[in-house]
Amino acid sequence: MKAKLVRIGNSRGVRLPKAVIRQCGLTEDVDIDVEGGAVVLRPVPRRPREGWEAAFSSMAGRAEDRPLDMPESAWDQSEWS
Repeated sequence: MKAKLVRIGNSRGVRLPKAVIRQCGLTEDVDIDVEGGAVVLRPVPRRPREGWEAAFSSMAGRAEDRPLDMPESAWDQSEWS
């Protein structure tokens, strides 16, 4: 696929087709690198732990928020809070 550089103020830009943007998972922010003389655009990685709070709330709603490796004992039921 070929594209032309277009003027954007004092800079230049490339218009990317919607299908390319969707296929690459690009959003508003991208990482730009130059590798071996080529310009490489990558989606910005999500923030660490993004969405964890919603996931934990959802797990708690389904009673899936207990540790898997610790069997529950009588002490756990009566003493632990």
